[in-house]
Amino acid sequence: MDDYSPEVETAIQAAIQASALCERIRGDLATGEFLLKSDRSPVTIADYGSQALICQFIKNRFPNDSIVAEEDSKELRRPDRSNILQQVTGYVSSFVPASSSEVCSWIDFGSDSVSDRFWTLDPIDGTKGFLRGDQYAIALALIEKGSVALGILACPKLHGKVHRPRGGKGCLFFAIKGKGSFQTDLAGANKRAIHVSRVRNPSEAVITESVETDHADHLTHQRLAEKMNISRPFLKIDSQAKYGLVARGEATFYLRVPSSAEPRYKENIWDHAAGAIIAEEAGGRVTDVMGRILDFSSGTRMEKNHGILASNRILHEAILKALEM
Repeated sequence: MDDYSPEVETAIQAAIQASALCERIRGDLATGEFLLKSDRSPVTIADYGSQALICQFIKNRFPNDSIVAEEDSKELRRPDRSNILQQVTGYVSSFVPASSSEVCSWIDFGSDSVSDRFWTLDPIDGTKGFLRGDQYAIALALIEKGSVALGILACPKLHGKVHRPRGGKGCLFFAIKGKGSFQTDLAGANKRAIHVSRVRNPSEAVITESVETDHADHLTHQRLAEKMNISRPFLKIDSQAKYGLVARGEATFYLRVPSSAEPRYKENIWDHAAGAIIAEEAGGRVTDVMGRILDFSSGTRMEKNHGILASNRILHEAILKALEM
C-alpha cells in the first residue's frame, strides 16, 4: 500500500475487510434471509456485521472520533433476535475475535452526533441490490468542519469497467481532498487515477440513476433526457456506485430528483458523503438539484438540500437550467 495517512490507510483496510465479510454472508444467505427494521426496509446480517467491523477499526485507531452510522444494536439485543445476533457475531469473529456484547458495542459506536470531526458510514448502501445479488457499496467518509476530507466506496459486485466486464468483480474507489480520486481492486492493488468524462454535447451524455424508485422521480429524469436530446440508455444501478461511474467517466451525470410522492424526504449524509468527494476529486461537480452545495454539517439529514446532481462539471449548469424549466 502507498504511504497514506493513518486515516486513509485505516479506512481502506476497514472497507476491504467489510467487503469480504459482506460477500461471505451474501454467498451463505443466497436465499435472501433478512430481518426487517421498524421502517420495514430490509437489513441483512451483513449490515450489522459490516458496521461492527468498520466501527471497531475506526475506534481502535482513532478512539476520540465519533461515527455517524445507519444502524444501532437495539433490535439485535431483543431476545427473539438472539439467533440473528449469534450469526452476526460468528461472521465478525472470523475477522476479529469478538463476543456478542462486543459486537453490539461496536455497532453502537455509531450515533447521530455531528461534530467538527466525524466519520459517516453506510455499512451496506443499496440493501435491495445486495439481496438481489446485484450492486451495493460500503460507504465511509471522514468529515472535518463540515467538509468531506476522505471518501471510500467499496463495491464488491462492480467490474473495473461496466462496458468491458472482464475478470473478477470488485473495485474500491477512494478520494482525498485536494489529492484526486483513485480506483483499486478489492485487495487495494492496481491503483489508478480516475477522471470524469469530457462529454460536452448533451446528446452524447449517459445518465445514471437508482434502480429503485422509492425516493427518486424517474419520470422527471426521463423528461429531462428528452429535453436535452439524450437518447442513450440510462445506467440503472444501486448504491453510491453511481458516483463511481461518474468519477471514472462511464456516466456523464447522476441524477436524483426527489419523488413527488415524498416531498418532505431528505437525504442521509451517509448516502452521499463518500460518493460526492470521489466525483468531485475526479474533476466533477456535485450539488443538489437547485445548484446548492451539499451540506454535511447539520446532522444526519441533509435538511438544506433537495435532491442530487453529480456531473462531469462541463454540463452541470445546462442540466440545472433544464431542471428549472
